[in-house]
Amino acid sequence: MKIRAIITGASGMVGEGVLHECLLHPDVESVLVVGRRACGISHPKMKEILLPDLFDLSAVEEQLKGYNACYFCMGVSSVGMKEADYSRITYDLTLHFARTLAKYNPDLTFCYVSGTGTDSTEKGGSMWARVKGRTENHILQLPFRQAYMFRPGWIQPIPGLKYTYRTYKVIGFLYPFLRFIGPRYVISLKEVAMAMIHSVQRGYEKPTLECLDIAKLAKKS
Repeated sequence: MKIRAIITGASGMVGEGVLHECLLHPDVESVLVVGRRACGISHPKMKEILLPDLFDLSAVEEQLKGYNACYFCMGVSSVGMKEADYSRITYDLTLHFARTLAKYNPDLTFCYVSGTGTDSTEKGGSMWARVKGRTENHILQLPFRQAYMFRPGWIQPIPGLKYTYRTYKVIGFLYPFLRFIGPRYVISLKEVAMAMIHSVQRGYEKPTLECLDIAKLAKKS
């Protein structure tokens, strides 16, 4: 299956890494990047739409048709944010975008980047985990062909990319040790991207993918 993917969050570490691998992969024939800021990448099979307000997709809805994958990598840290503000970006914006895609692309596989510790019950004590859980739950109710919730923990970045978070740069040398002692909580960004590509082509046995699931799906051939 040839993949025509929409990617959000390409001006962040995860989105940039997913975009990087998609542009290299022979089965990805086209990529549409949607965001507020330019990702700074140019490639023959990539187009980019910049919108000052991602809550208003009315001017570009026609351009969102004809895709069979969405890798939703956009997100913000909850540090210092009130729940209402965090929920508006994490839940409201994500669901608005997802509902628009579901309306025009019923054959689409939607991959959402959540995180280890996300609370599917929506009742726990961690604010970010509740909001992420609610977001996951409602995405899974949309009429996509497939939807997968990716829950990475520590992510080893792809060398050479410019949006790598400083923390990962400083202590990235610990990755082999962390992967050895905690494979349930550590994954590489390349594996995240490859698992997303494979999810469209081959599917997976469950909709929520923790680090071990991501690693397993990334290796599928």
